[in-house]
Amino acid sequence: MKKKFFTVTLSITLILFLNTLIAQSQVSTQDLLNQIKSLQKELAGQRHTHDIIIKKVDDLMWHQKLGDIAFVDKVRLTGPPRWRAKSADDRFASNPLQFYSYVFIPKNVDPLKKYPLIVLPHSGIHSDFSTYYAHIVRELIAQEYVVVSAEYRGSTGYGRATYENIDYGGLENEDVLASRDYMIENYSFVDSTRVGIIGWSHGGMISLMNILKYPEKYNCAFAGVPVSDLFSRISSHDSSYEAYFTADYHIGESIEENPQEYKRRSPSNYAKYLSKPLMIYTNTNDNDVYVEEVIVMIDSLKAHNKEFIYKIFEDAAGGHGFDRIDTKEATDIRFNIHKYLEEYLKPNRPFENPSQMRKAAYYFN
Repeated sequence: MKKKFFTVTLSITLILFLNTLIAQSQVSTQDLLNQIKSLQKELAGQRHTHDIIIKKVDDLMWHQKLGDIAFVDKVRLTGPPRWRAKSADDRFASNPLQFYSYVFIPKNVDPLKKYPLIVLPHSGIHSDFSTYYAHIVRELIAQEYVVVSAEYRGSTGYGRATYENIDYGGLENEDVLASRDYMIENYSFVDSTRVGIIGWSHGGMISLMNILKYPEKYNCAFAGVPVSDLFSRISSHDSSYEAYFTADYHIGESIEENPQEYKRRSPSNYAKYLSKPLMIYTNTNDNDVYVEEVIVMIDSLKAHNKEFIYKIFEDAAGGHGFDRIDTKEATDIRFNIHKYLEEYLKPNRPFENPSQMRKAAYYFN
């Protein structure tokens, strides 16, 4: 939606600008091209300004939606340097990248006790952690989980530089891992022996990558409708999706030109490393991460004789967001996810039934 809005705005503005210049008839072709290029750059900057404003408003909404039960904070951390220098003469190429992370702590926390940690990476390519997840975070806080969510490289709401630091399937995973380590190192009441990672869509992809690459860091993982295999994904989506990867500030090459780079960024390539509990959910009518892509991941795990839990839902209402929306069907599905996490993370106040969970998230049942 954001992309379409700015594309239309850019087109209309350029047409008006071009008409004005033609009318003046004194402008050379090169001057015209230079001014159009300058205008394109200015409008591109306005897109990021818009995202920054939306982010600041939503940050206030977090306090409104969770302030009654949680301490809400936002901290600035660092992850690894860019996977590739922006230019050959970039003197700052080795600098760790800064990023923000949200921290949610139950208000009734006892600093002398220990609490399990949930690492919750957000979904979406060039997206952010928004109050879209408010009810889910409330469900976690009510069980006395501590929650951290990294605004990993490529996230929106932080300007062009963060946006263009995107590393899809790459070091964004290490940003999320850094947020996990930060919580262990800086909050004495966080139990390093009870840490889970959960996510949906692109966040599900990051959950997969973290549990497969860093199993010693987590007790379990949940991956909902996870991006799983870039070969399947790119072949099933239109060219606008591949453009995210071929951008000069990202990979800069197509999947045909550099297949190994895309393989390196696909969770299905790491299936053989699974050694911790994993649950995967997918939906046959998912119109974003197609079920066939997730089946590639499921089949890869089976090929390596890995034990894991999975379920393919048949045409569940909500499509891609079938278990993240607010219907009873969706929240009942989430209750099962919470019970799975409970088995490995032992929260202090687990839900006894779906009704109790709905009251925690929505005030009433």
